[in-house]
Formats: sequence, C-alpha cells, structure tokens
Amino acid sequence: MLGAAIERRVVQADPLGRGLNTLALAPPFPIALAAPPWARWRVAVAYRWRHGRWPQLDAPGRFTEWVQWRKLNDRRHSLALLTDKAHAKAIAEVRLGRARSIPTLWLGEVLPEVAPWSMPFIVKANHGCGQFVVVRCAADYARARAAAIGWIKRAYGGWLDEWHYGAARRLVLVEPYIGGAELPIDYKVYVFGGRAALVQVHEGRGARHRWSQFDLDWRPLSTDPIAVEAPACLPEMIASAEAMGEGEAFVRVDFYCEGGALKFGEYCLYPGSGLDPFTPDTLDVELGALWSRAA
Repeated sequence: MLGAAIERRVVQADPLGRGLNTLALAPPFPIALAAPPWARWRVAVAYRWRHGRWPQLDAPGRFTEWVQWRKLNDRRHSLALLTDKAHAKAIAEVRLGRARSIPTLWLGEVLPEVAPWSMPFIVKANHGCGQFVVVRCAADYARARAAAIGWIKRAYGGWLDEWHYGAARRLVLVEPYIGGAELPIDYKVYVFGGRAALVQVHEGRGARHRWSQFDLDWRPLSTDPIAVEAPACLPEMIASAEAMGEGEAFVRVDFYCEGGALKFGEYCLYPGSGLDPFTPDTLDVELGALWSRAA
C-alpha cells in the first residue's frame, strides 16, 4: 500500500503533467552490484587524509567508517532512491502528511524562460546536494537557469564514491522559499534503526556557516556549541524523523521549523561523506556503536 500511495504522489508532483512518473524509478544508469576495484583504495586514502588514520572498512566501528562501508557495500536500489528529492518528498507525504512536505511548484529538465511563480522561491537539483539558488529577483532567476543546465549535465557524488546519487533522476525542482533574509536553520536528525539519536543544527548557511550537535533533550554534545534554542517543534521533529527512518540502519532526516511549522527537507545517506571529523572525537565512536547495533 505504501508503494502504491507513493507512486500516486510522485505522479502528482509534476504540476506540468509531463508524465514524470518514475516511482518504478529505474536507475538512469546501470547500478553495479559491487564497487569498482579502485573505489576501496580511493575511499581509504580520502579517509586517511581527513582523519589521519586508516579506516576499518571490513569491520567498521566508528560512524565515519560505517559511511565508507555504505559507499562500498550497500548496493540496494531502494536505499539509493532516497537521494531523489522528489521521491523522498513523496515518502514524506505518505508517512508524515502533506502539511509537513514543502509543495513542489515545478519538476522538470529545462526551466521556463520566464518564471511563472511568485518570488521568492528556490531552485534546486533533484539529484545532488548543495546545488540550489534562492530566487528573489530576475537576476537570481537568470543565474538559476544557467546553473541548472550544469546540474542536469553532470552526475553527482562520483568523486567521493557516493554512487547512490546515480539512482536519482537528473531533474530540477522548484519550491516556495520558506526562509527570510537568511537561509533557514537546518535541523538534521540522525536516526539509527528507526530511533533518533541526536540533532545536528546548521545556521548561517551561505555566510558564516556553523553547526553543532545536541541530544534529544537539547543538551549540547559538541565541544564548542553554537548558541541556538531548541525549536518549538522538536518533539514533532523527533517523531517524524523516526517515522522517516523506519527500516534503515541509518539515515539522516533533515527538517526546517519556520514559524513553528515543521517541514521535511531531504534524506542524507552520507553526512559529510564520513570525512568531517566530530568534535569531540568520542561522538564518532558512540554513533558508530549505534549503527553497529542497528545493522
């Protein structure tokens, strides 16, 4: 039933009626059943460069090692599909309800010459991370149209062996912008085996970007935490993240909480590509233990 409901939502997600129903969502490129032989070497060297130690790829213990393990070993197409933003939003509409999903204004390959949507809105790649333009004026839209051409042409994630992004459709997504003068605070919930463990808060994106980890009672876990109050929708956020993370050993589930309203953002399979060190380092070990128990 869930699959059928999601399929209906994905069809409806294309306001222009172009028949972009792809819930069968066959991968745009064949997905190899095993990582290429050089991937293990490349993953290990990148990890050594960032962390100053070699990863345990066959018996991961740390969270950052489990991320590398996923790159090399977890070849499930169902997992890879979570990188498709429109598909993830369809899942959110079923599991959380439409009110917690940001509406889709448009989904397609080539943006129209003249934007028919009220500003501000946001243009983003359906198949990548960090590829977006907030459109507040005509100049912004011209920049978004130029950027989108490049997004569509290029696959995402290959340089860090994040092959799962290859399962996402190369499309451009337009949504209403829900922030203010600055990008909204981003709340990223780490979920292991359907249970939330912590919330990573990102503020100042696009300017002075900083982030910190907090436990579920909003006690800081980071060495030098940013000063940010718990969102009013924190209990709802935790419950929603657990609903979205059900059935997976680990996913990060991202949300916004603007004006007290909770909105699903996206899934993430590889936070920081497993290359960003945790401070304190013990967080890496503790989160790795949670992944080990859920695997």
